[in-house]
This record gives sequence, structure tokens and C-alpha cells, in this order.
Amino acid sequence: MTLQITSAFDSGNIIVESINGDSASLRIAKDHQSDFYQWFHFRVTCEPGTTLKLAITDLADSAYPGGWQNYDAAVTEDRMEWLRAPSSWDKDAGTLTIQWECESGSAWFAYFAPYSYERHQNLVADAASCEGVTYRQLGTTGDGRPVDCLEMGEGEKQVWLYARQHPGESMAEWWMEGALAKLTDPADPHARLLRQKCRIHVVPNMNPDGSVRGHLRTNGKGVNLNREWHEPSEERSPEILCVRNAMDESGVDFAMDVHGDEAIAAVFLAGFEGIENWTDELGDKFYRYQDLLSQRTPDFQKELGYPKSKPGTANLTISTNQIAQRFGAVSMTLEMPFKDNQFLPDKQRGWSPERCIRLADDCLAVLAEMIDEI
Repeated sequence: MTLQITSAFDSGNIIVESINGDSASLRIAKDHQSDFYQWFHFRVTCEPGTTLKLAITDLADSAYPGGWQNYDAAVTEDRMEWLRAPSSWDKDAGTLTIQWECESGSAWFAYFAPYSYERHQNLVADAASCEGVTYRQLGTTGDGRPVDCLEMGEGEKQVWLYARQHPGESMAEWWMEGALAKLTDPADPHARLLRQKCRIHVVPNMNPDGSVRGHLRTNGKGVNLNREWHEPSEERSPEILCVRNAMDESGVDFAMDVHGDEAIAAVFLAGFEGIENWTDELGDKFYRYQDLLSQRTPDFQKELGYPKSKPGTANLTISTNQIAQRFGAVSMTLEMPFKDNQFLPDKQRGWSPERCIRLADDCLAVLAEMIDEI
């Protein structure tokens, strides 16, 4: 059986340069109308038992070349359990080589375990059917897809959770699946407390167009949504415009923007240092959340992360800074790795969907613990 490779499906992305026996030379397509590229997702079919050697080339100019060092590609043969395929990075050649013994004759490879648009719709439907949950379509994307929002809770504090501004960061929606499972569980004490004291707004996927198109970082118009929060527009960033308008209606007391980081092999938080409206009182609430999360789960740490902005230099086009400045909210960006948690590694699975889901439970438990302080 001749080796066959396709990416003609939801979130698929690969260009086949050549196939030679059990080996292939591949290249990643850029985001539409953009120079960003790093996300890949494709299927290989072959004779059962074939040892595949798949070289993804031209990566020196990818969005984050540092993300390929010590990285192993995600792989599945049953489309349920995602493992890690041994991968090697040649920095000089700009090539990542994936090796995998394909037992079944079909294997799917991806930059991280994908979260399909079909699964997204099931997630929204399941949550919306739970008692006390209201579904709201905040707007539509450039390709006409809805921007879905699920709302719950009877309290006065306004909590916003949103994910996947960067569509290739699929771990963010796995986190959302965990968050919604917890928040809609009538027996969960943290969720019951949060629903009692908060009105919670959940946007599981801010960028469904980019997700379906197989983009790393942009929407269907080639726009990086997390650089649009200061002046969003219907023409460039309708996703941000409708979400920010809804935030203006409700106000925001706490916000978490969920992402993945290509290079840093750890889970960490980024805050809003550098905004003009910074106060030590507000900043201390963020730092307390960070401290409590590090105490609660060994999958979170404070050693690695982004540098803090100097006073008055915050980039207000980024959501975390804009929301903290605009509303005086405790606002933060949660980053999870594409690689693994280097402080608690899992060689077989790396950072995985299951760990994203568990982390969401811990994040919300910490929020419940300190909700009276926010």
C-alpha cells in the first residue's frame, strides 16, 4: 500500500512535498493572509506495522522556532487517546522529523490534540441543556459562525472565561471542557459557591474560523485577535468586538484568557503589570490567585513565564491588559505548554487533554476559595 497523506478535514494543515517509500517531506501552510505558521494536523495511511519517518521542513521561519526543541508531536490511531511520537529537531536544517510505528495502518498527527468544531458544538449543546445555564450568541465571525457564550449563576460578581483567541492553541478548549463540566455539576461545592456569588460568562472558542481553517494564530481574515482589544472592528475582528461589547454591558470583576505557549514547557500565568490604572491592591489579588494555584496543583508553577511590563508600558491591544485597565478587573492569561510540564513530565502523553481538564478544575476551585476578595 502506497503511503497517503491528507489534511482535507476540520483543522487540517499540511502540504505534501514528496513521498518516498515509508518517508515523506512535508511543509506547514501559513494562516490565510498571514505569515504565521506552526499548527499542523494530518492523517497518514499505510500498511499496518509501517515505521513512518515524516520530516516537516521550512520551520526556521515558523512563528516560534524555539517551540520545536524538545518537542514530540501528538499522535493517535484510534482518535480517542493522544500519545506522543518521538520527534527530533534539526535547528540548522529547520526540520522536525517524526517517527512512528503505525500498527493499525492509519494515524493522525497534530501539533497538539485537536479540539474539533463538532466537539465544540457538542460542548455548547451539553452545557446549554444543564439547569440554570443560558445560551447566548454574542455575534458572528467573518465566515458566519456564531460566537457562543454560556452564562450561569445568580451572583453580582462578573466572571468571564474565554479561550482560543489563537485557534492552534487547542489545549485552551480542552480546559474549557473541564471548566464547563465543573461549573454545571450540581454536586460540586466550588461550582455551587461560584454560581451563588457570580454571574459567569464562558466563551469556549473565540476564533472558530481559525480553528476550522487549521490556523495557528489568526482568524479567517488573517488577524491576530489578541492584538485587537483596544479598537476592535466589524471588518477585522468581529469576534473581539462582540465579546468586548458584552463585557461592557455586564462589567468584569474577574477574567481568565486561556492559551497555550509554544516554547515554555510549563503552566504559568501572565498578569497586567504595566497598566496605567495599576494599584498594589488589585495586583495583590492576582498574585494571591497565582500563589493559591501553585499550592493547589503541582502542574502549576511560578518559576517560568513572561517578563513583567514596566509601569505605564502595558500593551492595551492584549485582552488581559485591556480588561484590567478598562474594568479594574483581576485579569490574567493562563498559558499551558504544547510540549510537556518539565517539572512533572509524562513521556508517553506530554501535556495532554486530560491534564488540561484537570487544571480547569483546580483553577475554578482557587477562584471559589478567594471569590469574596475579588
